[in-house]
Amino acid sequence: MTGEPAQAGSAAGSTTGASSTSAVEGALAVLPGSALAGSALQGPVLPGPRAEESGFELVWQAVVAEIGRARTIDLICHICPDGDALGSALAAGLALRGLGHDVRVSFGDDPQVVPESLAFLPGQELIVPAAEVPDTPELVLCFDVAAESRLGLLHAKAFAAPVLVVLDHHASNPGFGTHQLIDPTAPATAVLVDELLRRLGVELDQDLAACLYTGVATDTGSFKYRATTPATHELAGRLLATGIRHDLISRQLWDTSSFGYLKVLAGALDRAVYEPDAAGGLGLVWTWVPYQDLVLFSVTIEEIEGLIDILRRPAEAEVALVLKQDPDGTLRGSSRSKGAVDVAAACAELGGGGHVYAAGFSARADVAAVVGRFRDALRPMR
Repeated sequence: MTGEPAQAGSAAGSTTGASSTSAVEGALAVLPGSALAGSALQGPVLPGPRAEESGFELVWQAVVAEIGRARTIDLICHICPDGDALGSALAAGLALRGLGHDVRVSFGDDPQVVPESLAFLPGQELIVPAAEVPDTPELVLCFDVAAESRLGLLHAKAFAAPVLVVLDHHASNPGFGTHQLIDPTAPATAVLVDELLRRLGVELDQDLAACLYTGVATDTGSFKYRATTPATHELAGRLLATGIRHDLISRQLWDTSSFGYLKVLAGALDRAVYEPDAAGGLGLVWTWVPYQDLVLFSVTIEEIEGLIDILRRPAEAEVALVLKQDPDGTLRGSSRSKGAVDVAAACAELGGGGHVYAAGFSARADVAAVVGRFRDALRPMR
C-alpha cells in the first residue's frame, strides 16, 4: 500500500490496540472525485438469504428481537480469523454500536493477533482480549465458526450466554447455539451480516462496506469460486457504490507480503509432495511449514494462510493440503478441492470441517501420521 494513500492500520502482531479508520481513508481512500464519498447508501432491498423458508425467517425475527432487547452484545469469530470472520464481526460491531448498543469484538486466541493483511479493517478499536469478555455475556453473536472447537478460549463464555446466535455458511456446521442462522448456500458469512444490517435498518457506509467487501472477496477467492452467484456480484456492487477502494483492499489481501514470506514459501514448495494415487487416483499435493521456518524468517502463521492457494494450482492434483506448525507442535491443516472430492468430509474425520471445496482441521501428531489420516479420508464424490 506504500506510495498510494497514507497508512491505514497497525503492523502485524497488533492486538486490541489496532487503530481504526473511521472513514476508510488512508489505505481505503475513496475514489478521487467520487460523488458518493462520505455518503451512506443502502441500495435496493434484495431478498435475504433463505428468507423464503418460513423456519429460517422465524429465526431471523427472533434474532432481531433479541438484539433489540440487549444492551451489551459480544461479537466473536473463530480463532486465527480470516477476512470473512473478522470482517463480519467488525461490520456487525460497528453497526450495533451505531444503534446504541455497547459492543465488544473478540476471538479466542492468546496472543490475539490481527493479521497484517487485515490491519486496514475499520472498527478494530472494538476488539478486546478474550479475557475481557464476561464469563456470562448477555448476548453473543458468533461469526463464521464452523465448529465449537474454533471458539478457542471463548468456548465456555459463549455457551454460558443465555442467547448464543450463530451466523455461518459452512455446510459442516453442526448447528450449535440457541439460534442458528446457517446458510450453506451463502458464499460468505458477510452475506448473512449484510442481511442482518438490512433487517436492523442500518444503511451502508464506507466502514461497513470495507468490512463486508473483505469478507465476501476473501471467501469467494476474489469472486472466482463456484459459490459466487449473481447475487454476490449485486452485493459487491452495492458495497463498491459507497466509494471504497476495492483495488487497495485486494492488494492488501492478496498482493502484499514480507520478504520473509517468500523465503518460507520457497521452503514449503521445496518440500511439496505429489501423490498421484491418492484420492482414488485423482491426486494429492501436500506440504508443511515447520515452526522453525516462521521464526527464522520472522513470519507469523497468519501470513502464510494464502500458501494453500499456490499449492492447489498443479493440474495433476485434485486435492491440496498445507500443514502449518504451531509453537506447541500442533499442525493446522488447510485443504482445497477442485470439485471431485469433498474435503469438508475428509477434514471432519480429523475433527475439523468447512466447505466441500475448502476445509481445515487441527491435529497433534507427526506430519506423516496426519497426512496419512487425511489421505485415507479422501473419497471421490459420486
